[in-house]
Amino acid sequence: MRLKILWESGALPGLEIPAGRAIELILGIPVDAEENGVLLAGYDPARSQYDAQKILHRIQLYKRKRTIPGPIMVVTHRDLFVRGADFVFGLARESTGVAVVSTARFYNEFYQREKDEELLLSRISTEGAHEAGHLLGLDHCPDSQCIMFPPETLDQLDGKKTVLCDGCRNILRGVFSPPVIDSIN
Repeated sequence: MRLKILWESGALPGLEIPAGRAIELILGIPVDAEENGVLLAGYDPARSQYDAQKILHRIQLYKRKRTIPGPIMVVTHRDLFVRGADFVFGLARESTGVAVVSTARFYNEFYQREKDEELLLSRISTEGAHEAGHLLGLDHCPDSQCIMFPPETLDQLDGKKTVLCDGCRNILRGVFSPPVIDSIN
């Protein structure tokens, strides 16, 4: 199984390859990176944000039309929300193998903080691996250090390690053959 990541221009200029490699290392699955070809919909002018559920629907249609067999994730620079939440960093729909991650709130400048590309790369790698983990069958984890912990704030996202906890790693061992998953560390 391979994860296809579609990078929207402007999402992470110049960081696509290192972020993809980091996600590969965290989850132990190969990642293919391409430019995004999905027409994103779901803009809500009252919120100045995009509805993540509507974007997942568009990704699902794209995946079906192109007969992409494995999981697919779009990385966008657009700010996302779901009903009942002010924003989300990302969202996945395991049943259809699609996910979306927003870099909008990963930039320090969004919070009037000093620019930090190393933190930016860490954030997209961490959240990208989190959403891809859902596509591989992992649920949220109560361990705040685990990739699969659901962060509600940027500080929680930054506090996670870029590894799976032992429990989540063992679940993936049941999904993949041991040689692939044992490369995670």
